[in-house]
Amino acid sequence: MLNGKYALITGSSRGIGRAIALKLAAHGVNVAIHYYNNEAAANDTLLQVRQRGADGLLLQADVTKPQDISRMFSQIQDKFSKLDIFVSCARPDIQTFYRSPMEITLDRWRAALDSQAFLIGTQKATSLMPEGGRIIAITYSSSGRTGSWQLWAAMGTAKAALDSLCRYFAVALAPRGITVNGVSPGCIFGEPNMVEGGVLRSLPQAFQEATQNWHESGWIPMRRLGTPVDIANAVMLLCMNEASLTQVK
Repeated sequence: MLNGKYALITGSSRGIGRAIALKLAAHGVNVAIHYYNNEAAANDTLLQVRQRGADGLLLQADVTKPQDISRMFSQIQDKFSKLDIFVSCARPDIQTFYRSPMEITLDRWRAALDSQAFLIGTQKATSLMPEGGRIIAITYSSSGRTGSWQLWAAMGTAKAALDSLCRYFAVALAPRGITVNGVSPGCIFGEPNMVEGGVLRSLPQAFQEATQNWHESGWIPMRRLGTPVDIANAVMLLCMNEASLTQVK
């Protein structure tokens, strides 16, 4: 159903982005793998994409820099000629922004907000997209609504803004048949090597264990944390033809 389509997934060398890349590749999507500094992980993702029968390429870029974003999309145009799916997943390492609202500096604040390259990325992506394109942002809106995770203040604010921007783009692009959605994961757990894990794997071990125990004790009905594959499955459903806009008559 998705065979032969082309996708860009930012932050796809590891974690949630990697899981999305591999899920789409298994359904015949050719994937542009974006990374910032972990080229070895990106190469491993690309190898696994090809093992699933799809093709792809590697793209290195700092998504806080507009010129890097423009260069990335120029490379996609040269290689793929078009783009059917754009998934915005990249974020900076947690130590660059992880401070409470009373302690955070402007540099750390900007590191969080500037990493949400969804504005420029969507503008560039849609110039390559035919009707029926898919744009998906990986957000995390819960903390932005409650303020409960104090050290997540900058990124929570950035993700709340990202949620809002998804709605604006959804309205703007609906006439072209392009859907825009946000997927907001909860706490995502993966393998201890951090290749497949989400942000939780970069936090202190005691915090990881407390969070896992809290979820497994019944705080959520499924009694487990989410996984990158859970998020990849949701993204894949939004990329399918059945998720297209339909005209009400």
